[in-house]
Amino acid sequence: MQTKDATGIHIEGHIKIYDPVSKEVYINKRNAIHYENISVALANSMINNGQGFVYQMAFGNGGTAIDLTGIITYLTPNTSGTNASLYNQTYSKVVDGNSSTNVDPTRNFTEVRHVTGTNYSDIFVTCLLDYGEPSGQTAYDTTINGESTYVFDELGLQSYSSTGESLLLTHVIFHPVLKSLNRLIQVDYTVRIQSLTGLVGV
Repeated sequence: MQTKDATGIHIEGHIKIYDPVSKEVYINKRNAIHYENISVALANSMINNGQGFVYQMAFGNGGTAIDLTGIITYLTPNTSGTNASLYNQTYSKVVDGNSSTNVDPTRNFTEVRHVTGTNYSDIFVTCLLDYGEPSGQTAYDTTINGESTYVFDELGLQSYSSTGESLLLTHVIFHPVLKSLNRLIQVDYTVRIQSLTGLVGV
């Protein structure tokens, strides 16, 4: 008789968006996982298919709606359909430290963190938006136009694809954060892959 391993795998994520100089934290919350896309990405990675690995962090400004009274409505993260994407992607940055397209791999990279004897491993992704990026941002953070291209309210991790069709692996919607010339923004993104036995939150 054949036995089945019923333990299973659980994946969860967490983001922290902050200013690495002032240490002010703008966002600190969990994210949504696109389980279909992440299963495809993991399978491609495990057979060394040259794709599927975390490649870039995508930023957008379509995750919320603000009415005339200032009430913010948060949209639901996109976690179904292989062609899922951010609601309105306005910027992206390569975080794959092995890619020649990563212009600053010391501050934008991915790594695996694992403690021997535990039933989970973390994919840690960090991305820094420097003072001069993105091009076309406002000069100061004193005036916020909610419709601005670089008032970010959503982001996600995307996998590498040799065909150019990246898969959205994670998606998180949050309170709008302005990126301006006078402000550094760093995103630390942790995706935990673990056994369903003895779950440990990230």
